[in-house]
Amino acid sequence: MTRLVSPGARQGEIAAPASKSAAHRLLIGAALADGPSELNCRGISRDIEATVACLRALGADIQIQDERIRVLPLTGAQEGEALLPCGESGSTLRFLLPVAGALGRKVTFRMEGRLPERPHGALTGALAAHGMTIAQEGALLRCEGRLTPGEYEIPGDVSSQFISGLLFALALLPGDSVLRVTGRRESSGYVAMTEAALARFGIAYEKGDDLWRTAGGAVYRSPGGIDVEGDWSGAAFFLCMGAASPGGIAVHGLSADTRQGDRRILDVLRGFGARVEEKEDAVLVGRHRLIGQTVDAADVPDLVPTVAALAAGAEGETRIVNAGRLRYKESDRLATTQAMLTALGADAVQTGDGLLIRGQRALSGGRADAAGDHRIAMAAAVAAAFCQGPVEVTGAESVEKSYPAFWRDLEQLEVLK
Repeated sequence: MTRLVSPGARQGEIAAPASKSAAHRLLIGAALADGPSELNCRGISRDIEATVACLRALGADIQIQDERIRVLPLTGAQEGEALLPCGESGSTLRFLLPVAGALGRKVTFRMEGRLPERPHGALTGALAAHGMTIAQEGALLRCEGRLTPGEYEIPGDVSSQFISGLLFALALLPGDSVLRVTGRRESSGYVAMTEAALARFGIAYEKGDDLWRTAGGAVYRSPGGIDVEGDWSGAAFFLCMGAASPGGIAVHGLSADTRQGDRRILDVLRGFGARVEEKEDAVLVGRHRLIGQTVDAADVPDLVPTVAALAAGAEGETRIVNAGRLRYKESDRLATTQAMLTALGADAVQTGDGLLIRGQRALSGGRADAAGDHRIAMAAAVAAAFCQGPVEVTGAESVEKSYPAFWRDLEQLEVLK
């Protein structure tokens, strides 16, 4: 699908979509719980659907009506091999792989897109050392065996999803376990989100600087009704658009005390010089003089495409560093971000682990290829705020992965002439 985005700044208000990162975690907790749960979730993205499909395959009864997801948890011992269609969702795969081992299920994950190429060795190695047999055959990942309690070790600089998946699983094992994280930890905010989700279901770990300890045998307790919080990652696209607007853009439904690491977009916006006003349950961002800066993306990799689009309209140079992991996302996100911006008239180059953007007053507009990546499609719409001509986004349907209502929400905003 191709989407034509009018050039120029926008103003208005939108409601943030539900956080798919939070939804993944809450759905898994609900499926493992001792009773039914109901999630109120604004927007059911393709990744959320993948987690739902996999939990159904494991034996949970999950019904979706409008924006409500009712979960009847797994009951009793499930038999036979389960096929888990995880699509392109890395969170779904990496969270449920250890959970399947804790349940002792024989499963096959069916992966799509670039997911089979993304690194999983650190996680599968840790699981294989504790009782699982795992083999990849193209887009299929075949797993069987039951995890045993004990000492687990995982590097912290590959994916926080490995840590999260193990935290879901180790609490279920019948004995004491310790999870140690070695080296530098990146995206620590996502691990904090997992800890918060586990706490909602009554699961707690004894925690040290780089380890988590549990006696195992825990019972996930359903909290009943749960509201899935607004998504700072999705909101970031509209907040960055607001930085080009004299009237500004307000995003409602965002929690100030969230564990989401991407709340840091407010610090990044202030670093550029944008006007940022935090209100109860809403954030308003408006135009001010934008000056380039250095942005460390180690803990906020998902912000890179939209921050790069904002940087293209700022004065001076912006350097985005510590973003090498983006080469293993739905696209090589450093390459596709650079290509998208260049196609729209920006001056952007790749560096070893990031991007260098030399900002300018106005971009030309043109055709931007989303490269099958939802965040590239949405970042192109951000760049349109600084363009003199329209932006044609090819592959615009990719937003379904994380933010299905993105184009509808964009249309709610007034284009300033």
